[in-house]
Amino acid sequence: MIKDKLIGVDLGGTTIKFAILTQEGEIQQKWSIKTNIFDDGSHIVPDIVDSINHHLDMYQLDRERVIGIGMGTPGTVNRTAGTVTGAFNLNWKTEQTVKADIEAGTGLTLTLENDANSAALGEAWKGAGNNDDEVSFITLGTGVGGGLVANGRLIHGTAGAGGEVGHVVVEPNGYLCTCGNKGCLEQYASATGVVHLAQDFAEEYVGSSQLKQLIANGDEVTSKIVFDLAKEGDFLANEVVNKVAYYLGYAVAAMSNMLNPSAVVIGGGVAAAGEFLRARVENQWEAFAFPTVRTSTRVKLAELGNDAGVIGAASLARI
Repeated sequence: MIKDKLIGVDLGGTTIKFAILTQEGEIQQKWSIKTNIFDDGSHIVPDIVDSINHHLDMYQLDRERVIGIGMGTPGTVNRTAGTVTGAFNLNWKTEQTVKADIEAGTGLTLTLENDANSAALGEAWKGAGNNDDEVSFITLGTGVGGGLVANGRLIHGTAGAGGEVGHVVVEPNGYLCTCGNKGCLEQYASATGVVHLAQDFAEEYVGSSQLKQLIANGDEVTSKIVFDLAKEGDFLANEVVNKVAYYLGYAVAAMSNMLNPSAVVIGGGVAAAGEFLRARVENQWEAFAFPTVRTSTRVKLAELGNDAGVIGAASLARI
């Protein structure tokens, strides 16, 4: 029987997304379940196994046709051992034998990868990367993650820390980061970082601004609100966005100068600001990029949205 199907799993702190795809990366079926992190996350792997088995039966898909399962997960992945550690948003406090457990439960081969790397593979394969072998990816959400694809493969580094774009220092001695360093990109370009900048800028700003008024009143301020107000012409909000774009442009140029990818793809929740943010990042990037890089690398927005993770995870099963 011909093996012609891939299964992708995108494990998140609130939702687990699944998809069945063709070898060419076309999604044929997709579904999701809630992530049950209770009891030290002990239900997560059994839930994944049960969901895959149930849907294979429901779709009457013979397991012999499945090439394998690819899965993106938070935490530190030991790709050789097939284990995950440090996935605190899943309540996994100890090392998890994910590969062995899922393979035993489904009878299918599993390949594990970090979730940001999986999204990078998805965008490189079927999204803004246009299936190029040289694509860098940065995702702006609660934190800042990334994935670097070179020669068609992910850069992992010696200890698996390759692609930690969020911890490029963009402001020496700046905001304290959760990693222990100061001035990391994550503290300026993540959703929480944008709000932190807005609060600091508001303290020094003496002009009229709806953003300043919201902060002064103690009202909720999110990164989306900052970008929306900037689009409406709020001067303070635009100053914040310009500073975020400066830091992003600096970091993206550093990535570009080292790797010279065909594209640096920006995704994640903060990137939902779209062209409004991308164009400003590109303006800053041009100031820092090496001349050859300026003419050969493009700064692009991600195209796959929430499907990037499952598509990229599924691609792992092909390797």
